[in-house]
Amino acid sequence: MSRRIFSLSLLVLSAACAPAATVPPAGAAPAPTPAPAAAAAQPALPHDIHWVRNSAEYRALALQVYRDAGDRLRELSRGMAQGSWGVILDADETVLDNSEYQKRRALAGAGYSDESWNAWVRERAAGAVPGAPEFTRAVRELGGRVVIVTNRDEAVCAETRENLRKLDVAADLVLCRPQGQSDKNPRFQAVGAGTAGLPPLRVLEYVGDNIQDFPGLSQAARPTPAALEPFGRSYFMLPDPMYGSWERNPMR
Repeated sequence: MSRRIFSLSLLVLSAACAPAATVPPAGAAPAPTPAPAAAAAQPALPHDIHWVRNSAEYRALALQVYRDAGDRLRELSRGMAQGSWGVILDADETVLDNSEYQKRRALAGAGYSDESWNAWVRERAAGAVPGAPEFTRAVRELGGRVVIVTNRDEAVCAETRENLRKLDVAADLVLCRPQGQSDKNPRFQAVGAGTAGLPPLRVLEYVGDNIQDFPGLSQAARPTPAALEPFGRSYFMLPDPMYGSWERNPMR
């Protein structure tokens, strides 16, 4: 047998022995294309940030605090002359929701820094804490003044005022932190004495998310029931599990 005939015979034999290709019946759906490998899951947010950004409970609590503060203010302001009294609120996590900043830093594996914080403030992108804009408008309608006392740097106070305006927060005055002075008590006292074009005001309510947002109080108030007596009457506290002076308390 010639070499050519022998090679041709092997080729025919191999084809005959090969398994037949599976042909789908007419009208059958084509086999599904294998799914691509799943994309890497986004890192999970810490529970405190996730709770503030996404829970019904946080929103309900914020609305509850502001509604209670508004109801109480109607009692406290009854019979008072228009423009003679006011309310002092903190800014961050009381009126302004900065959970987007906290989310960005957490997902980047980075903590707080003055530089990143002031860059965030300059974006003027903070949202409103639920109930805050409505409460400030209610204060105005009742004849009171709204003062924001914040420890944002004076260097970014203009951006803070603009952010508040964007959210329709009715603020008569925004007092930022003077250089090197984080204690808010001198600014509280200035509001009572009259400052920055406002007359002396009787402050009927304080609203904050940190114990230091209230006159003369610190974490030392925790075991002292008398120090906490004004809460629910003229002091109103928003929940903030993300950060605060409480972080320095010893764990037990």
